[in-house]
Amino acid sequence: MVRENYEKICAGEEVRENLIHLREELKEENGRREFAYLLGGDFSKLCELLSHEDPKVRKNAALVLGKMESEDLLPVLFDAYRKEKTRFIRADYLKAMSELDYRPLLAGLEQQLASLRDVPEWQPEEWKHVSEEIRVLQTMVLRCSGVRHHRFSGEKEPEDVILLTNRRQREATAEQIQKGKITMLAGGVRVDGASLKDIRQIRTYSELLFPVRTRTLLADQPAQCGELLAGPVLTLLDRIYNGAGAFLFRIELRGQNPGGSPHGEHPSREAAAGADVFCVGQYQEKKGVYLRKLSDALEKASGARLINSVTDYEVEVRLVLRKDGSFAAMLKPSASFDGRFEYRKEVVASSIAPVNAALTAYLARPWLKEGAQILDPFCGVGTMLIERSRAVKTGTMYGLDLFGEAIEKARRNTQRAGCIVNYVHRDYFTFTHEYLFDEVVTDMPQTVPEGSRGALRELYHRFFGTIGALLKEEAVLIIYSSEPNYVLESVRAVPEFHIEKRFLLNEKKQTTVFVIRRACR
Repeated sequence: MVRENYEKICAGEEVRENLIHLREELKEENGRREFAYLLGGDFSKLCELLSHEDPKVRKNAALVLGKMESEDLLPVLFDAYRKEKTRFIRADYLKAMSELDYRPLLAGLEQQLASLRDVPEWQPEEWKHVSEEIRVLQTMVLRCSGVRHHRFSGEKEPEDVILLTNRRQREATAEQIQKGKITMLAGGVRVDGASLKDIRQIRTYSELLFPVRTRTLLADQPAQCGELLAGPVLTLLDRIYNGAGAFLFRIELRGQNPGGSPHGEHPSREAAAGADVFCVGQYQEKKGVYLRKLSDALEKASGARLINSVTDYEVEVRLVLRKDGSFAAMLKPSASFDGRFEYRKEVVASSIAPVNAALTAYLARPWLKEGAQILDPFCGVGTMLIERSRAVKTGTMYGLDLFGEAIEKARRNTQRAGCIVNYVHRDYFTFTHEYLFDEVVTDMPQTVPEGSRGALRELYHRFFGTIGALLKEEAVLIIYSSEPNYVLESVRAVPEFHIEKRFLLNEKKQTTVFVIRRACR
């Protein structure tokens, strides 16, 4: 088909359609290899098509040339791009060049980007295509010149922050805050005048957000939202970060309806069919189109100091949709800002979230013993033991797991965390030890190899029926479980255990932290 399509193109038969078919063939490596062999380095016919009267022929010819892996084509494509007058295909020349090593053209690309940004006002019908051209140019320049990240410097002055936490245990985070005015929110804690140095030591919040003070952001006016956001966002970023240059950002929509049906109305047929649609009131827009309008306006109003990037971004602009159709705006720093759980590079499917492990350890602090000998019989990648060691100084720690991959990952995570844990690749039910333990801390299994609910219930009963043999008198068990009824059944069946405290973390999933004491004989 490659030869047949190309021969028809050379003969002038349905050129546009055959170029499209040829592009499909070139998506596969075998197709590209066959076509390169067929051309033998002669690109003259395709280059000739860059001057064709049909703009879609020019577009497809450029995209085919981009697949040819020949840097000799770069000046040809770049020259055609600069001469191209049809706006809607200019970005395609850039996409073709981006397939090649375009570094020699970097200065010219930067000049083109600056010239597009220097135009005070584009016509609405042009801006859609100009913004796409700017996005492709930005991506190419950033990929070539590298991303220059800024250094966080916001610990010097008090800041207002919102800490998202476990909804049922917000107080666990609030009581650790030493400075600032605290306001309890439905999903966390707001702190006005917080010490960020102190806040970043707290391990029980899941996200830290900076509220952005703006005029009312009407969600059904994306361009205006972007224009109103630019100034306040830059003011905040310049206050908490050091370093020159643009900030890379992405936009995240949250709230009742980012991609659902309009507030107070029945969903449209498109929305009801599961389309990715942003709706508010009577306003409906495909979410991708909506985000482009908003981010384009934000970039433009910031004078290109804010650049939209879905990867390697420094900050997330989070917009939370309110019931009245307006947005609350917040900034979330990138993951590099939050180093609390930097050790946890490796996970398995069943791994507990580190913030949940940290919350478990914090809630259990009154029962934790300094210098305790600790066992995690279902340790996974080691998160529970690492977070237990962060809460109160520990003695010797042991972690067991039947899953060998988890044990290897646990060792690497623990080394990064600077902890010492003795990991053993073994089934807990076959484990023996020469001395007894002061504590058990574990995230109980959610499934068993047999896969049945009955088998999981039996595992709980076996565990509580046997763990006493490894424990000292007055030992404590810190159990994180999504099967609280199995815990209750199992503890009732073993008279030496009694539950001292229960903390519900998630009502829907029934996730619960139990503090269980082994009584003296």
